[in-house]
Amino acid sequence: MFLESDKTPSNQEITVLLQAWHQGEDDALERLTPRIYDELHRAARRYMARERPNHTLQATALIGETYLRLAPLQGVNWQGRTHFYAVCAKMMRRILTDYARARQFKKRGGPAKPLLFSEEMLPSPALRFDVLQVDQALTRLAAVDERLSRIVELRFFGGLTEIEIASLLKVSDRTIRHDWKLAKLWLLRELETVKRNGH
Repeated sequence: MFLESDKTPSNQEITVLLQAWHQGEDDALERLTPRIYDELHRAARRYMARERPNHTLQATALIGETYLRLAPLQGVNWQGRTHFYAVCAKMMRRILTDYARARQFKKRGGPAKPLLFSEEMLPSPALRFDVLQVDQALTRLAAVDERLSRIVELRFFGGLTEIEIASLLKVSDRTIRHDWKLAKLWLLRELETVKRNGH
């Protein structure tokens, strides 16, 4: 289980522990978890802040589920802190999407679970969308341009900076800034179309 850290770990410290975990040191993940808790908690809170106020899944539960999904990934050759948090961002998106699907199935088409976009994310912050609509839109975007879809996931869901994303995707900061603008416009147009059509 995750324990809160009393100090901010360095990128190198996290990378060393990730490499030790990859190389088979069973206690490396246990030593890693208190060091990554704070950042994962911030990411989880960002996710949950965009969900409906009475969501039954809480940030700590989201972290716990992420941890359970991380545990079997010892064989992953982690490229460092940014790579690790990118994988965690993808996991959190999948957990929330799976959770929303399960609730929708249980309620047989109950009311949409709104996801509120921040002003930084889209030009129309008042728009609210179903988390499943966002997930489906990102999947469609990936079919058109996989990098744009990954940028949205990493920036919006993972909270990574443009510099971190550029490093992870091995492109320039300028390219990320340009692609981020394109991705936001594409996603907004796509979601507004879905909302207008009532799908």
